[in-house]
Amino acid sequence: MAEVALEIAGRNHIIACRDGEEPHLRALAERLGRHSAAALHASGGGPPERTMLLLALMMADEVVEMERNPPQGLSPELLDRLADRLESVASALEDDDATS
Repeated sequence: MAEVALEIAGRNHIIACRDGEEPHLRALAERLGRHSAAALHASGGGPPERTMLLLALMMADEVVEMERNPPQGLSPELLDRLADRLESVASALEDDDATS
């Protein structure tokens, strides 16, 4: 089992993952980073959990938008897998925040 250090919305997180998944998790963290400033602003300096919730909602909104208007060639199965992965990452981050 590997671990990867991620910075999301100004907070550091250590996430356990299967060996070799580190680059994928870093890419996901980068994607979340694109929304971090907006989530931090929207949370108004509130608790970090609120910021993470807003990030999760922003990403869920992207998934829903992709489901409504899928790009050409993107299968519904791929969108389902993306949604499952986002839920898994959000759950892991919530678990990490709970233990911090």
